[in-house]
Amino acid sequence: MLRIRHEVDGGPEVLLAEEVDRPEPGVGEVLVRVEAVGVTLPTVRKLRGSGLPVPLGGEVAGEVVALGAGVTDLGVGDRVTGLCFADAYAEFAVLGGAMASRIPDGATSVEAVALVRSGLVARGAYEAARPEPGESVLVTAAASAVGTLALQYARAGGAARVVAAVSSADKADFVRGLGADEVVHYGDLGGPYDVILDGVGGDLLGPAVRALATGGRLVAFSSGGGTVEAYELLLRGASLIGFQMRAVALGRPELYRRWLRELWQLRDAGTLRPAVHEEIPLRDAARAHALIERRRNLGKVVLVP
Repeated sequence: MLRIRHEVDGGPEVLLAEEVDRPEPGVGEVLVRVEAVGVTLPTVRKLRGSGLPVPLGGEVAGEVVALGAGVTDLGVGDRVTGLCFADAYAEFAVLGGAMASRIPDGATSVEAVALVRSGLVARGAYEAARPEPGESVLVTAAASAVGTLALQYARAGGAARVVAAVSSADKADFVRGLGADEVVHYGDLGGPYDVILDGVGGDLLGPAVRALATGGRLVAFSSGGGTVEAYELLLRGASLIGFQMRAVALGRPELYRRWLRELWQLRDAGTLRPAVHEEIPLRDAARAHALIERRRNLGKVVLVP
């Protein structure tokens, strides 16, 4: 089977294609014939500066072709999606059975990887902010896969003002089409805002905190890190909240499953529209990474074996 990996640090150019044997599922795992792979920003970032080759993880979707010992709630032939932590960029991938969820009839694998993981992160980050109807919401990285869905959650949740922060002006029409009332750039976030959902981190985290209203809440969910002066929070009586979807999946599985069911219901109702920037052949994974690294994507970038 075809697999994409890397041996040295670097940019998209270090990704290599190779032919390897098909893996076998272990205890509690399933083997999936991959139909779509969602490329994530954390994976793109890990290629640079990690010191050692890192596993290429990502959302995968496809058909279950083999079951490991102990898997009883999934069967061969089921169509599933889930987060694969290693060797996701491949024609066959191993998923933990607990991390795999069925794809409803009528939904494609590409749609599943654009909706599920990003939608769960967007939902969780928004709810972590404890939003109230009538508040103002700023979403950074608004044209990303998570950002596009966070905008829609804010609009559906009764926000009075939804503002999208983007890296370049050519993304403005795109995010307005997803529910943004206003568009700002990273150099001038404006404000103040009751809620900020930050998918960028790094150097933007400080300015984002300074854009909070009195009593505002900033939810940081990116892999970009960053530091904040405690005085800036004290000055505004504001809160900084960290959110990670993995913590919910492992620590509150019943909530995770409920959010997953509601995610597809919102998609069926037309409340959430996952955005796919491009479907790219698996062998061209370097081009997918370059798109995200240059912040040129509008929505999800998907690899298709």
